[in-house]
Amino acid sequence: MKKAHLGLSLLLLFAAGGQSSAQDAPAGAEACLVKLPGISFSRSLNGAAGHVTLDGGTLKLASGPKSDYFRDPDGTLAIGNAPVLLAPIDNTQPFTLTARITPTFRQTYDAGTLYVYLDEKRWLKFALEMDERHKTRIVTVRTLGTSDDNNHDVVSQAFVHLKITSDTKVIGFYYSLDDKTWQLVRLFRNDYPASIWVGISSQSPMGEGSSTTFEGVSLNHKSVADFRLGL
Repeated sequence: MKKAHLGLSLLLLFAAGGQSSAQDAPAGAEACLVKLPGISFSRSLNGAAGHVTLDGGTLKLASGPKSDYFRDPDGTLAIGNAPVLLAPIDNTQPFTLTARITPTFRQTYDAGTLYVYLDEKRWLKFALEMDERHKTRIVTVRTLGTSDDNNHDVVSQAFVHLKITSDTKVIGFYYSLDDKTWQLVRLFRNDYPASIWVGISSQSPMGEGSSTTFEGVSLNHKSVADFRLGL
């Protein structure tokens, strides 16, 4: 398949129709248009749009050295330089974001991630990440001013399917090894405003850069029927 290396060739314009206005955009976000069959990203944080490679419906996102989104619980560290592609969401309606992610693991905390994002101090992160023992595991982070940090199940295969869903009141995080059976990871109260963003990212907090391959990325306006089973 023909590969398109996106950089200056990306349209730094709003997509016509269905996109949030500049007033709604997160601080520091640049307008862009990165289109996949199941989703269109219209905002780019930290130059993310310039680090994308598209191959049909597959997107590869590279991250630079020491790149992360994290605000230490003790308040001593606040970093927000990882590349993130964002798509707008009407949070008064249900939604589900899914993707198969395959991170390239080189160093501790390298990860591929999904986001629910409002601003630099309010976001949710859902990741497949390499931990301190070089095991790859599911990780979640909730940031409200500062971040919590939760390590979950170890995943032995190279990729994982992630799902974020909301019925407007609750947000659920799930992962699957086969895109059929889903494991609940966390539930959150959805107390975000009417206009928010969902996104994808790659990070390398301690390393010299990494990349994540995203396949089957899809955003729809339905939630799961069963928040325990993720179906």
